[in-house]
Amino acid sequence: MDSFSSAASNGSSSSQFSTEDFMDKLKAQLAEAYAEEFLETVRGKCFEKCITKPGTSLSGSEASCISRCMDRYIEATGIISRALFSSSASR
Repeated sequence: MDSFSSAASNGSSSSQFSTEDFMDKLKAQLAEAYAEEFLETVRGKCFEKCITKPGTSLSGSEASCISRCMDRYIEATGIISRALFSSSASR
């Protein structure tokens, strides 16, 4: 039984999560899952693009390519997020 269900099933108010506590924990877990998925996506796409001959170390051009690729991906994601949040906030 996880901490959410055990706290919700417990009748005492001292150990029961408030709705706000539950939402905060849920938001934190979602943020962590999103961050992990984001990094995996960036790693996969940038690796595929930049590493042509995998070996025991990166060449200077491979390291530079990965750095630029990750920067661009993060920048693009930020632009998309800002556009989505600004359009949803104006509704």
